[in-house]
Amino acid sequence: MKKFFLALMMLAPVAAFAQKFGHINSQEVMQAMPEATQMRTEMEALQKQYEADEKAMIDEYQKKVEAFQKDEATMPDNMKQRKVQEIQEMEQKITQARQDNAQALQKAYTDKLTPIQTKVMDAIKAVGNAGGYVYIMETNSIPFINTTLSTDVTAQVKAKLGIK
Repeated sequence: MKKFFLALMMLAPVAAFAQKFGHINSQEVMQAMPEATQMRTEMEALQKQYEADEKAMIDEYQKKVEAFQKDEATMPDNMKQRKVQEIQEMEQKITQARQDNAQALQKAYTDKLTPIQTKVMDAIKAVGNAGGYVYIMETNSIPFINTTLSTDVTAQVKAKLGIK
């Protein structure tokens, strides 16, 4: 019995080293996905739309300011006050529109990115389970990975997702 226990203790360290570790560059995988390309195209279009809307507001604002500056000397005081108030309200609308657009753009990005990330994570889990890996670590978040003791599973995850 003592010999059996001793033999078991001698083999325990060997079993610990038999564990499989993997690493992946998930950014590379995501960039290769057609969904990510489509997301980038949609986000660029949305950003251009917001920029065009903002430019139209700024152009209108500049026209009002120029008209005000041109006619300011001949305007009665009550009309000057109304024009100044209109210009200030336009400034506030532009500022608010910028903030709203930035928030909407961030929300759209998050809404479009989340399903892509989920799909990649599911593929990583499937490759990890199928390959018997203990851990699959992100190469971009770890300062050092010994590639002789860890397997790069990026190609396997791409294959699981149907990406070349």
